[in-house]
Amino acid sequence: MTAVKQIQASARAQVGKGAARAVRRQGQTPAVIYGGGAAPEAIALDANKTRLLIYGGHFLTTLFDISVDGKTQRVIPRDYQLDPVKDFPIHVDFLRVAAGQTVTVEVPIHVVGQEASPGVKSGGLVQIVEHSLEITVEPELIPEAFEVSVAGLQIGDALEASVIKLPKGAKLSVGSDATIVTIVPPMAEEAGDAEAPAAEAKKA
Repeated sequence: MTAVKQIQASARAQVGKGAARAVRRQGQTPAVIYGGGAAPEAIALDANKTRLLIYGGHFLTTLFDISVDGKTQRVIPRDYQLDPVKDFPIHVDFLRVAAGQTVTVEVPIHVVGQEASPGVKSGGLVQIVEHSLEITVEPELIPEAFEVSVAGLQIGDALEASVIKLPKGAKLSVGSDATIVTIVPPMAEEAGDAEAPAAEAKKA
């Protein structure tokens, strides 16, 4: 499960495009905390630290304890926007979370065991159909990733979502029969098979 991270923020007295631009000029990223039955709260984050958190991975599945002028709130990022040219964060949305609450998140899939797959050893290729799975889960139980092993798989074999070990009480947004990964024949052989009839036709 992902660890809760700490982040410092300051309250923003003004909102709107002009106020947001002023915040960015000061080396900060405008953000908002919403949900939990409370009014939305405009805040500002250190821009460099926010960028590192986003590009460090798992940002949208990580819980944060945000300290705003001495008051700490537990939140999870729900969205962020990047500058289309410079790729630095220009806004972040955080959702307040409470015990017993559930959230819907995308959890990445990590495929392992390729070296122990007979299909791969014989030239087959690992084809990842789903790079992540959407689940509904309690925030404290969000996994960093789902690990799926293709060890033992032959060419033509596939793994479905039913092999995923979900956290307690979590639910998949897709059916348990959804294909996650499969071992496909080598592309070179497929190309050769396609060219063979054409070559025979020319000889005829």
